[in-house]
Amino acid sequence: MQAFRHSHYPARHPRRVPAAFDDPAWVFELKHDGFRALAYIADDGWCDLVSRRNNVYKSFGPLREALTALPVMNAIMDGEIVCLDSKGRSQFYELLHRRGQPAFYAFDLLWLNGRDLRDLPLVERKKRLRKLIEKSESPSIMYAQHVRGKGTALYKEICRRDLEGIVAKRKDAPYTSTAQWLKVMNPRYTQHDGRHEMFTKFRGPRTKDAQALRKDA
Repeated sequence: MQAFRHSHYPARHPRRVPAAFDDPAWVFELKHDGFRALAYIADDGWCDLVSRRNNVYKSFGPLREALTALPVMNAIMDGEIVCLDSKGRSQFYELLHRRGQPAFYAFDLLWLNGRDLRDLPLVERKKRLRKLIEKSESPSIMYAQHVRGKGTALYKEICRRDLEGIVAKRKDAPYTSTAQWLKVMNPRYTQHDGRHEMFTKFRGPRTKDAQALRKDA
């Protein structure tokens, strides 16, 4: 148990590309606008939410409790901590200032009940992830849906809805440092306005969560 608690599985980080594309070998997901996190869960009521740079978020207690209620011996999920509006759209500043109800959008499953799943194809990992999330009774834990092959249409729709972007992943890829994850950003996404200036002016973090956010921004 101690080895599991202190393990670190580096999160994959998508590389930005200029345009969406269609390809049957790829799946496409909505890029949520929140805090990237790996959820480390054990069956003794323990859960850590860890940023992609291995910083542990110290808040989100109710969300961690909901994750520990999943019927697993242990698990590691990759996902995004978000706050959503009534239409299911990410609201970054609600999350940043802790004004909304946080949720966890899970999009990958690295480990389940003592088994390392990272060598499995992405679609197989997501199949197991979906079955796991379906067992949750919490509305704060959600499965990230994907579209097969049709990235261009999805990208047009997220731009129409003023969402952040999409992420493309090879459907047969393992979860490794060489796995191809790509992101296509919406250049007109309104919640990005002024964000760079805000982080540039951000001085003297008051909490450990703020420090983690600065390092991961």
